[in-house]
Amino acid sequence: MADFSVEVLLKTETMSVRDVVCAGKCRHQSAEECARSTHLVFPYRGVYVRHVGRQAAVAEANQVLFFNAGESYRVSHPVEGGDACLSVSIDEELLRELVPREQLRDGPELAFRRARRRIDPRAQALLALIRHGLSRKVAETLEAETLVLTLVRRSLGERTSQAAGASAGRQKLVDRAKLVLASDLARRWTLAEVAREVGVSPVYLTQVFREVEGVPLYRYQLRSRLARALHLLDDYDDLTALGLDLGFSSHSHFSAAFRQAYGRTPAEFQRQVNLR
Repeated sequence: MADFSVEVLLKTETMSVRDVVCAGKCRHQSAEECARSTHLVFPYRGVYVRHVGRQAAVAEANQVLFFNAGESYRVSHPVEGGDACLSVSIDEELLRELVPREQLRDGPELAFRRARRRIDPRAQALLALIRHGLSRKVAETLEAETLVLTLVRRSLGERTSQAAGASAGRQKLVDRAKLVLASDLARRWTLAEVAREVGVSPVYLTQVFREVEGVPLYRYQLRSRLARALHLLDDYDDLTALGLDLGFSSHSHFSAAFRQAYGRTPAEFQRQVNLR
């Protein structure tokens, strides 16, 4: 049985969208793969690590990853549970119009300078709308294409996200902290516990994490839980149970946090994408 499955949700003249689900059985680095085209990958469930040469990037729901055509990479799953991503490929000429020039490498080939970039809660909500709309076949083609372009533009625009840049050492520290949180998303971690897991002091961890990610550690955990909620809304009739399963103290806490991030309550979001 294959370790992953791919479902084509949208394929038009200008773009394609694929839902890629991986069981995550390979804990160590996989065999080398090569990207056939330059595309964007939006993780929406779980976590994995992509290795390009000596560089490693944690793929999780607060980031978009860039895969460059002809670039070799390996994948590992240090956290159990597998992952799921939406892979977006856009016509090269159109993509050049969308990507700010400073984000591309010099040269004739279309290639991103960075391996990843942070996205904001609105982009996460837009991603969920696209995925649910296409998978449930309630989004028309024109609507879906427009939403995909909006998602890409929002994810690349300086006004809505920040480049995930830092020194290699600090980025590795932050990535280790992300993996600790992802190993048990519902757990009510203490700062000392996370710091102990990554081998630094709590003060240093909080300072570096905020400098690299642009948000405090606790808010990153909240965003990760809410991103997970977006994925699970289709599986739960009892939203109180969903909130508690994700580590929220109560339904009101879950609902308030969800509304603050995405502009509507979980129940309203369910109704909007026809999940219930």
